[in-house]
Parts: sequence; C-alpha cells; structure tokens
Amino acid sequence: MPATIHLVRHAQGYHNLPREKGGPDPHMLSDPELTELGKQQCADLCASFPHHDKITHLVASPIRRTVYTALLSFRPAVDAGKAVKALPEVQEVSSLPCDTGSAPDVLAREFDSKLDLALVKDGWNDKSPSSPFAPQLSKLKARSRAARVWLRDLAARFGGDPHIVVVTHGGILHFLNQDWDGMTKEAGTGWKNTEWRSYEFVDASGEDPDAKLRETSASWERRRGSAAPLSETELEELAAAHMDEMQEELDRVEVLRQAREAESKKHSG
Repeated sequence: MPATIHLVRHAQGYHNLPREKGGPDPHMLSDPELTELGKQQCADLCASFPHHDKITHLVASPIRRTVYTALLSFRPAVDAGKAVKALPEVQEVSSLPCDTGSAPDVLAREFDSKLDLALVKDGWNDKSPSSPFAPQLSKLKARSRAARVWLRDLAARFGGDPHIVVVTHGGILHFLNQDWDGMTKEAGTGWKNTEWRSYEFVDASGEDPDAKLRETSASWERRRGSAAPLSETELEELAAAHMDEMQEELDRVEVLRQAREAESKKHSG
C-alpha cells in the first residue's frame, strides 16, 4: 500500500493572538504554549479525525506548540504507546523567538518519554545565517526536501500500510507540500490552525530525488468539493509568484527581531 502522510498545522499558540495596543509583540514570546482555544482546537480535531486507528507514526516539529498539538490531537495513538518523533527539519521558517525552539534538555524534561528526541541535537534551534535552519529560501527548500525523503524512508522501513501524521507550521507547510494555494502575506500561510490534509508520494517507486507529495483525491474533495486540483504547471507558477515575497518577509522579520532584541538588551542593561 502507498504511504499516506497526514500534514497538520498546529493549534493556536499565544504568538497567534493579536497584539494589544501598547502591549508586547506576541511574536517575541519564546517557544510559546497553546492557548486555551488552541487546546480546544486539539480536542475538536481528536474528535473529528477519521483515521486514528490507522496511524502508524507520529512526527512533529520540536517546537512546543506542535508537540502539544500532536499529543492532544492524536491521543488514541499516544495512549497506545506511540511516542512523537521530533523532526527538526519541519520547524517553522522565521528566526523570531516564537519560531525558535527550546534546547533538547529542556524538551526532555518537559515531555519525557512522550517525545523521541533522537534526531534533535544541540544547535537545532540555531537560525543564524550559517545554520542549515536559517530563514533563507535555498535552506528552507533543502530541509523540506530532506524531511520528505526522511518520511519516505520511514514509510519504506515500516512497509504495510503506513499512515504518518506530521504536525508542523503554517509557513514550512508550503515548502513541504510545494503548494502555495491560499497563501497570503498577512497570514503567512494558507493553512488554518489544526487544519489537516492527506498526501501520497508522487513516485511510489521511491526513486524521485525530491520525494514530491501530492494531495489525495479524498483529501482534496473534503476541502474543495468538485473544484479541479491545480496542475503541476500552475503549482510551479504559484510557487514562483510567492517565493520572492516570502524572502522579503523573512528578511523584514529578521531585521525586526534584531532591532527588538537590541532594544530589550538596552532596557535590561
């Protein structure tokens, strides 16, 4: 059976809340938790997700909101003894504090055996220009490709009928599925909190070096009804239209982060 990859955006975190007038910027929160609404979104997803009995693997970005979304939304798999495999390649794109994860020892203390940190090494949360996780288009594409290949290898090792849940973030999702439909600059994504879509590998033989994904017909119809899916050419044109805009936004965010970090140091000193 072909592998099914269920991509999921995390539930609402405190960084997703609007900035109050005169208040601090929520995006400057370090590795924030889920809001109460976010926890309810997880409960709703847990109640509505139709494939709990098929899940063979749980994978998540090592950032706290994605780990908690995986644990709360896919509780039947967790209760059955499945640990969440933390995969650094699917962490969020920007260098803001809200998109920068915690050190491995901090995560180990918080999640214990529920989170498999074998792939999470010191420096996974370094987003400086020399890091493979820096917010640069070439590196975002490279780590998304690496994540897809890793998922394909995981499915191949399992055999049978693998159903792999991957809980990740709104920005990196567009690099993972190479589909920019619905993307807006204001939201930074075309995915809602706890939205999920199901994918298969385009090349079932496993020889595609990019390990490209294609949304399943059932997933597309659930979301879009009878609308025709975008063609390969349309997807490529849409990606090209958004790439420059994405890099401009990432550069703007990095300048903002540096300025606010400098301001914070000035006030604390």
